[in-house]
Amino acid sequence: MLQLPSHEYLDQHAIPYEKATFSPETEKGAAQVARALGYRERQMIKTLIFETDRGEKLLVMVGADQNIISGNLKKVVGSRNIQLAKPEVVKETTGYVIGSIPPFGWQPPGFRTFLDVSLMDEPVLGVGTGVWGNEILITPENLVRASGAQVVNLVDRERPAMIDAIGNRQD
Repeated sequence: MLQLPSHEYLDQHAIPYEKATFSPETEKGAAQVARALGYRERQMIKTLIFETDRGEKLLVMVGADQNIISGNLKKVVGSRNIQLAKPEVVKETTGYVIGSIPPFGWQPPGFRTFLDVSLMDEPVLGVGTGVWGNEILITPENLVRASGAQVVNLVDRERPAMIDAIGNRQD
């Protein structure tokens, strides 16, 4: 099995994970990866790069079956003007093409990363390795450790966007 920079990053930081592979012929998308590996869509993570009007780039992680609520994202980021980064900006920012961006190992100091709080309830999550056909299976806690993600509410309209580790309001 391939040893990729994303694996090396986790190994160097002594963060446990498992390697998984699926056919590189699989149609792109986290939902397809979930089907290929036999997991629920919620467990396979979309790693999305956003850009603010100030030029800040951000990494946002939600499950394959989840959609980000714009107002919640704007609140956690602290900017009203935010949009998905264009493919060339994603490549320039991360070093990877859209479709298998690992959520760790490439961020410069100060780069902000966000993970939806609902994913903390999953036993295992799948994230990209940078090479289509390869996936990293990791616990939510270890994903937060590896990525430095801030856990926030990005997908539930009924809850405040900013929460603490036990789900209390922070805004």
